[in-house]
Amino acid sequence: MRRRFTILILLSALLPLAAQNNVTKGFEHFYNLEYDQALVAFRAELLVNPASAEAHNHLAQTILYREMFRTGALESQLVTGNNPFLRRPEMKVSAEDEAEFVGTISRAMDLAQSRLRSNPNDIGALYSLGVSFGLRSNFYFLVRKAWLDALRDATAARRAHNRATEIDSTFTDARLLQGGYDYVVGSLPFTWKMLGFIAGYRGDRERGIQTIRLVADKGENNRSDAAFMLCVILRRERRTKETEPYILDLIGRYPRNFLLRLELVQMYGEAGEKDKAMAVVAEVEKLRRAGSPGYAQVPEAKIRYTRGNLLFWYDELDQALADMRAVTAKADQLDLNTGVYAWLRLGQIYDMKRMRKEALEAYRQTMAYAPDSDAAREARAYTSNRYLR
Repeated sequence: MRRRFTILILLSALLPLAAQNNVTKGFEHFYNLEYDQALVAFRAELLVNPASAEAHNHLAQTILYREMFRTGALESQLVTGNNPFLRRPEMKVSAEDEAEFVGTISRAMDLAQSRLRSNPNDIGALYSLGVSFGLRSNFYFLVRKAWLDALRDATAARRAHNRATEIDSTFTDARLLQGGYDYVVGSLPFTWKMLGFIAGYRGDRERGIQTIRLVADKGENNRSDAAFMLCVILRRERRTKETEPYILDLIGRYPRNFLLRLELVQMYGEAGEKDKAMAVVAEVEKLRRAGSPGYAQVPEAKIRYTRGNLLFWYDELDQALADMRAVTAKADQLDLNTGVYAWLRLGQIYDMKRMRKEALEAYRQTMAYAPDSDAAREARAYTSNRYLR
């Protein structure tokens, strides 16, 4: 009897270690775009710690990001433009995944709020609650297109994390969401800033960037998230030289994440460094042919789109045309974002080559492929007026 009691004590002591091991494995898969494997690890974590708000958040985050990856919403093309925070295309999510996400986030919030009723200064609970609000904000924004609900939840997330850093000013990880909120609100039109729940809070884009940089440089658990966010924002701000060290560091840490290298291509291309961009494309092709982990499953059409898009902006139209024809022939194998922009680019190339009939057909395909996208709206305009650089 005594031996059995000792074993039970040892097992109970190992439970947190097992959960932590699952968390480590889960995020290793998560940042390498291996979301199905990450879900396995985080579900295992939840079995060990069913009353953990953090465990529920990990699962919900992975469900949401898997859908973002499938639709191409993780790529920065969706955040480049004049009003990226108000014109994202709606993201289609299965009823099963939506129900699991909503249920998991609700459970996480309930667990955190229960802890806060016992101790209003529970920093861990405040942090978890803020993360839950932040994830639900993204869900409202990307899936339900409920902008006001998204902004309201983002505001609640910021308040929770503000409270956590008021209690412990050294809690750097909690400043990531604060920085993101500062940047987003600072980027919104004036009329949106007059909403009751953010009235009087102007936001500050540069302060937001510096706060996110602080977390990327000195955070503990949130350094990777902060570095990814910083890359997206600095890319949007066309601050290439500041982005480069962070994206190269992320490639070193998460070598199976092929989107990082494809992002590097766009970044170098926009900076006028065509040779460096083409060298990265060649490296991605080499990794794919070699069957390197993370690259073996990258569709060839995805790589050709990246190269063709680069050549399009450098006016090398014949090579760009060959790539885009090949890509659109396999558009059904691509994520929604890549597929629709491939059709749009094809139409624009035809217009620049004064092949108007072919351009109009490509624009029609763009509108049919993703009718509610920005690319489709742009293509519709070009059916009346030929695309000009």
